Amino acid sequence: MAEDDDTKIRVLQSLRGKICEAKNLGSCSGPNWLRDGCTFCTISLDQEEVYRTKVFEKNLSPFYGEDFYFEIPRAFQYLSFYVYAKTVFQRDLPVGKVAIRKEDLSKYSGKEHWFGLQPVDANSEVQGKVHLEMRLNEVITDNGSVCQQLVVRIIECQGLPLVNGQSCDPYAMVSLMGPARSDHKKTKVKKKTSNPQFGETFYFEVTRSSSYTKKSHFQVEEEDIDKLEIKVDLWNNSLAQDVFLGETRVSVKILRRNSIHQAWYLLQPKGNCKTSKVDELGSLRLNVTYIEDTVLQSACYERLRALMLKSPDVKPISASAAHILGDLCRERYEAVLPMVRLLLHHNNLVPFVTAVAALELENTQEANTIFRGNSLATRCIDDMMKVVGRSYLTMTLKPVLEEICDSNKSCEIDPLKQKDGDNPDANKENLQQFVQKVFSSITQSSVSCPPIMSDVFRSLRQLATKRFPDDPHVQYSAVSSFVFLRFFAVAVLSPHTYQLRPHHPDNELTRTLTLISKTIQTLGSWGSLSRNKLSSFKESYMYEFFKSFQEEKYVEEVKKFLDEISSNVSKGSVGVEDALVLREGEVQKRAQGRKRIGKNFKKRWLRVTNRELSYHKHKGKEPLCVIPVEDILGVEKVDDNAFSRKNVSVARPPRQNGGVWSLRVCDGLFSSQMFQVMLSERPLYIQASNCVEVCEWLEVLGQVSRCNPGRRSHHHPSAYVSGAWLCCRALNESHPGCKPCTPSLASLQLEIDCDRETERIFSLFSANYSKLQKMEDACASIAVYQGPQKEQEEYSLFTIQDPKETFRTIQEIRAVLQDLREQHEATRNALGTAKYGSQENPIVGKGC
Repeated sequence: MAEDDDTKIRVLQSLRGKICEAKNLGSCSGPNWLRDGCTFCTISLDQEEVYRTKVFEKNLSPFYGEDFYFEIPRAFQYLSFYVYAKTVFQRDLPVGKVAIRKEDLSKYSGKEHWFGLQPVDANSEVQGKVHLEMRLNEVITDNGSVCQQLVVRIIECQGLPLVNGQSCDPYAMVSLMGPARSDHKKTKVKKKTSNPQFGETFYFEVTRSSSYTKKSHFQVEEEDIDKLEIKVDLWNNSLAQDVFLGETRVSVKILRRNSIHQAWYLLQPKGNCKTSKVDELGSLRLNVTYIEDTVLQSACYERLRALMLKSPDVKPISASAAHILGDLCRERYEAVLPMVRLLLHHNNLVPFVTAVAALELENTQEANTIFRGNSLATRCIDDMMKVVGRSYLTMTLKPVLEEICDSNKSCEIDPLKQKDGDNPDANKENLQQFVQKVFSSITQSSVSCPPIMSDVFRSLRQLATKRFPDDPHVQYSAVSSFVFLRFFAVAVLSPHTYQLRPHHPDNELTRTLTLISKTIQTLGSWGSLSRNKLSSFKESYMYEFFKSFQEEKYVEEVKKFLDEISSNVSKGSVGVEDALVLREGEVQKRAQGRKRIGKNFKKRWLRVTNRELSYHKHKGKEPLCVIPVEDILGVEKVDDNAFSRKNVSVARPPRQNGGVWSLRVCDGLFSSQMFQVMLSERPLYIQASNCVEVCEWLEVLGQVSRCNPGRRSHHHPSAYVSGAWLCCRALNESHPGCKPCTPSLASLQLEIDCDRETERIFSLFSANYSKLQKMEDACASIAVYQGPQKEQEEYSLFTIQDPKETFRTIQEIRAVLQDLREQHEATRNALGTAKYGSQENPIVGKGC
C-alpha cells in the first residue's frame, strides 16, 4: 500500500508467528466424535477470523507447523486461536481456544509457549465497549418526602461482535442489582449494526436506610452504596434465542466521589472467572510476535535515514552505520530486513552488498567455502531475494509444485521408510520426473530473474573471480550458493513460507519435497557436479538415485543458467507471457447495474492474474466476466453502510500467508470488508470475508494496475442511491468523486514504507544500545593501545578495521538516536495519555 500522509503520526501493527502443534485434544473427557474427527486451527482478531490452517486427519495431537504473518489494519482487544473438530457430518465444532489480550502479547513475544485450551461458549465470545453515564438525582414525591433516584444513560456501543458472520441486532438490558432487589430495564433494538447508538435514559429509585434524615445534599449511606451495582448486558435480538454479546458491572459507590460518572467500559464475558482445568481440553504450542510501530512525521527520520544511506560510501565499510547495525544484531536474523528494504528503495543496496561481500571474501581462505556462513553479506542477499524475488518464485515454481502436491504419488526411495505395497522402481521414477520438472523450470527461468538480483549476482561473480583467480569454477559457486541453495531449494522445501502453497504440507508430501530439494541443491551446487562428489551424500539411497543425474547436460544447463542470471544483458520477454495467478478466492460480488434493494450480492470466485481480473460462478468454472487489468482505474475501500450489508464470512479456502501492507489503525473495532474496483462505466463492488483479506485484495489489484493510464484521482466511498451519492449527496452519477484516491505505486521500490523501516532501525539501535556503547569502548581501547592484543573477548564480536572512523560513526549514531528519542517523547507529551475511561482507554469492567 502507499504511504500515508507524511505529516501524520501512524501506529502500525503486525503479527508474526507459528501455530506449532496441539497436544491431547479432549483426551481426558472429550466425546467420541473428537477422537474420530479431524481438527484445524484458526486465528481471530476479536471475533473476526483472519487465518485458518488446513484440516488434519484423526489425530488428537496434530502438528500444524504453519507460519503466519500479516499486518493488522484495525484496533482489536483479543488475539484468539481456536481449535475446531470436523464431525462425520462436516460440522465445525469448537474444541477450545487460547485468547490473549492485546496488552499481554508482549509477554510471549518471539518465544514458543504452551497454552492450555479454554472452553468456547456463547457467553465467553464477547468484544466491544459500552459508553454509559450514571448520576444521582434528588426528587420530591407526592407526599412531600425526598427520594433518591439513580439515573443511568446508555449512550452507545462500539465494536460488538458478529453473530454467525453477520452484524447483530443489539439491545441493552440495564439492571440495578442488590442483596434484595433486581430491577431491569431494556433499550430498543437497533438493527444490523455493530456500533449501535442508543441514547436512552433509565431511572431507578434507590432504597434509603431507616436512619435517613432530611439533608440539603443527599448522600447514600455506606451500607447501601456498597451493595448496589448497575449491570449492563448486551444481547443480539434473534427469532430463535437471543445471543449474549457481553456485560459490564459498575458499583454505585463510584458516585460517592462525583455525583455524575460517565465512562467507556470494555464488555466482559459472562462467568469470565471460570476456566478449565489444566490440560482438560488439551493445549496448543504457539510462537507469537506482535509489533507496534509508532511512525512519526517523515522529517523526523531525515538524519538517521541519511546516515544509513551513506553507508556504501564509507571506507572501510565496517565503519558504516549499516554494517554496525548488522554487527549489533548478529543474533537476530530478521533485524537486517528493514536496512535492506531502506537501501533497496534508494538504489543503494547493490554497492553496499558488494562492499560487505568483498570484506567477507578477504577472510575466506578456500574457494569451496565461499559464502557458506551466516554473515552480514549472506543475510542481506537472502533478504533481498525474499523482497524482490517473490514473483520470480511464483512464476518459476508454483505451477510445478502444485502439480507435485496434487499428484499424491509416492516418491520414497529410502528402503527403511517405504510402506508395504510400495514399488521402489515406481517411486524412483516418480521422484526423477518431479526433479526433472523442477530443474527444468528453474534453468529455463533466467528471463524472469529480477534485474536487482542479476546485478548482485554479477557483482558476486566478479568479486569471487578476483579473490580466487586460479579457480575457474568459483565464479559459478559464488552465485549458485545463493540462487540454488538459499532461494530455490528452500522454497521447494517450504512452499507455504513463500506463498507457493496455502499450508504446511503433510508428512508424506514433506518427505517428497525434501528429496526434491536435496537433489536440486546438489545439482545446483557447482562443486557437486563432478562424479567424484557423489561421496558427499551420507545416504546410500541418495548416492544411487543421483547417479541418474550425473550427465554432462546437467552441468551445462546449470552453467548456462548461472551465466544468464549474472549477465548484464537486458532480459526482454520472449513470446507471450503466461498468465500468472496472483490471488483467487471466494467473495460476495454486487450485481452490476442493480438497484440498492434486493438480493444483489452473490457468491463468486474472484481471480486476479497479471493480465486480467475475472469472476466465476465456482472455482474452476468458465469466467462470467473478464476485465483486462489495463481497464482498472483504481481500487478503494467502501463504507460498510453503503449497501446496508451484513458483514459476512464466506466459505473460502484458508488464507495464504504473506501480503504486506501499511495501514493506519482504524478507530472502530471492525474495518470495512467491502472494496470497489473502479472501471470506466461503473464500479465493481466486492465484499471479502475479513479486514485482512480486503487489504490483500487491495494490494494485489493496486500492484497490477499501478501504471495504468487514466487512473482516477478521486472516488466515492459510498453508493449511488435514489439519484444521489450517499457520501457527498452529489446528484450526477458520473461525478468524479469526493475523496482522494490512494496514490498509485510507480515501481517496486515505492511499495516500501521508508519511514516505517527507519523507525524499525531506530528501535533496533535502541534495543542494542548497550552493545553500541561496548563497541564504542572497543574502538577507544584499540585506538589507545594501538592494536587488539589486549582486547576483551566480547570485543571480538565486532568488526573494527578502522577504530577512529568507526568511533566517529558511533558518535553520529548516538546523536541521531538521542534526537529521535526526544521526538518520540515530544510526540507522547503532545498526544497525552488517554484518560482511563475514555473511548481510547476504556475501563476493564467487571463480569461474572
